[in-house]
Amino acid sequence: MLRPGDLSTDEQIVAALKRGDEAAFVELVKRHQSLMLRVARRYVRSATVAEEVVQETWLGVLNGLDRFECRASLKTWIFRILSNRALTRAEREGRAVPFSSLDGEDGEPAVDADHFRGDADRWPGHWWSSPASWEDLPEERLLARETLSVVGDAIVELPERQHVVIVMRDVEGWAPAEVCAALAISDGNQRVLLHRARSKVRRRLEAYLDPQPAPA
Repeated sequence: MLRPGDLSTDEQIVAALKRGDEAAFVELVKRHQSLMLRVARRYVRSATVAEEVVQETWLGVLNGLDRFECRASLKTWIFRILSNRALTRAEREGRAVPFSSLDGEDGEPAVDADHFRGDADRWPGHWWSSPASWEDLPEERLLARETLSVVGDAIVELPERQHVVIVMRDVEGWAPAEVCAALAISDGNQRVLLHRARSKVRRRLEAYLDPQPAPA
């Protein structure tokens, strides 16, 4: 039986799973279950249905191991199965929206228009003031529990597609190509979603770290 620390490559994990190594499967679930639930929840109507989709995905993974050829990473392959299962379930519920679609929730500007000078200004389109720099803030404040909580809350409240992409990229550390492959979106789409998500999180953090004084 492999120990969790020995499961460092996709080949090791797949070989262990094919041998029926239960510890390897438990370790794989620990690594991906939380994010899988987040992604599934973005397709279907309820947390309960999302859990069912994730369970169906794990069954699909175990049943499809012989077809996994390591041309993509194991986690990318797992999330492609998840996305397909979730989309099928969403279509059955009449809730299907392609992840790649850029609808109204993602079509807003990344930065509010009132941050820029108007057309009648001497320098139209320029910033009224540059975005705040946090270089002079103590590291202890930037890493404080309350500050991290503000970031976490801002991520949770993002629109669906932005939320999933920023979690994959900035929380889980996925590479851009992995996100595109797992969610079946283009690199440009992924970059737009990530940029808008990061901009919203930054605005929330900016308001917390440098609140504007209340009007007199």
